[in-house]
Amino acid sequence: MTQTAPAPPAAARRIAGLALPALVVLAAEPLYVLVDTAVVGHLGRAPLAALAVGGTVMTLTAWLGTVVAYGTTGRSARRFGSGDRAAAVAEGVQASWLAFGVGVLVALAMQLGGGALARTLVGNSGEVADAAAQWLRIAALGAPGLLLAAAGNGWLRGVQDTRRPLFFVLGPNLLSAVLCPLLVYPVGLGLAGSAVANVVAQTLGGALFAAALVRERVPLRPRLHQIRQQLVLSRDLLIRGAAFQASFLSATAVASRFGAAAVGAHQIALQLWFFTALVLDALAIAGQSLVGAALGAGDEAGAKALARRIGLLGGACGVAFAVLIGAGAGVVPALFSSDPLVREQAMVAWPWFVAMQPLAGVVFALDGVLIGAGDVAYLRNLTVVAALGGFLPAIWLAYGLDLGLGGIWAGLTLFVVLRLIALLLRLRSGRWAVVGAVR
Repeated sequence: MTQTAPAPPAAARRIAGLALPALVVLAAEPLYVLVDTAVVGHLGRAPLAALAVGGTVMTLTAWLGTVVAYGTTGRSARRFGSGDRAAAVAEGVQASWLAFGVGVLVALAMQLGGGALARTLVGNSGEVADAAAQWLRIAALGAPGLLLAAAGNGWLRGVQDTRRPLFFVLGPNLLSAVLCPLLVYPVGLGLAGSAVANVVAQTLGGALFAAALVRERVPLRPRLHQIRQQLVLSRDLLIRGAAFQASFLSATAVASRFGAAAVGAHQIALQLWFFTALVLDALAIAGQSLVGAALGAGDEAGAKALARRIGLLGGACGVAFAVLIGAGAGVVPALFSSDPLVREQAMVAWPWFVAMQPLAGVVFALDGVLIGAGDVAYLRNLTVVAALGGFLPAIWLAYGLDLGLGGIWAGLTLFVVLRLIALLLRLRSGRWAVVGAVR
């Protein structure tokens, strides 16, 4: 069955209609992690440390899911925009097979190597490593469901449906938030109860997204050539993501060399940066869906108008964040630390943090535009070049010249500026706007 998709309007209302539900979905998992951490934290220091170790590994699995989701959204949106909803959903079918396969591999790998991985991360074979290994082996059983849900988010965003994912994600996470304290304390499972609650939520979420695919009445068999195409797209996004990870890990490593107060202040600013990125990512998701659909419909002018509108909205959101963060300079750091030295160091990073917000707003929005357009190879190359040629040299120079936290955040600002210039040049060139059901 085919369905003609309406040309996506450039109205801010349509963008917000996709972005706001996506924001709730993006926020659901971090909020649940906070609940999980609070519940386990009352078990003692060792279980909390074990959760931190195991949670880091599962966060990497969730990152793989994000890569699958982003790659699927653009491809599905193009098919949908061309008027072929069945083909858009078929992209979701193949992405789901890919996600499920990777999830099964992760689950098996943790059963076989979870203990060794936990000991490696902890650095010894004591109580924390043993508890982390147990948590990992159980929690990894939810990896197939976790990645299925990510693929489901991808194709549903592609067909411009961000409401069903809202319920498919919130419902299981709320159930898990209730189950976690019950399994940990009254049932008496302790740390293992946290892992079981994770598995229940992720498996249920994956099943809901899989059921949505079945209801679409499209062929469900795997097609290897299509999966290979999606793997290429995922590869580019993975390389891009690895450049980000290397950059931020290096920044933290350099900050730690300036002392405990500096790295504490850096952590406060960085986590707030990640929070603003989460909000702006919702706008990028709307851009992926709408721009992909416009190009799939052959509407190059409409796609370019959308790109400009989404970029402006990103900048406006960035300005709003800059005002709020600037106004909170004397209050926000104190919410995270009572140490006067940490707060003093936070004020070193704060002007850079505030100044980059409008720039980052445009960058994140245009990232979404180019992902929706399938211009992922350009984004990959841009991120690697900006990281290796800008961010990493700048922060290690800050260490060599003893520039402190201000030097690190100047390096991050340079990273954002380089990406902004390259994205604006790409947008102006028009080479990203390739029309058709496939790129």
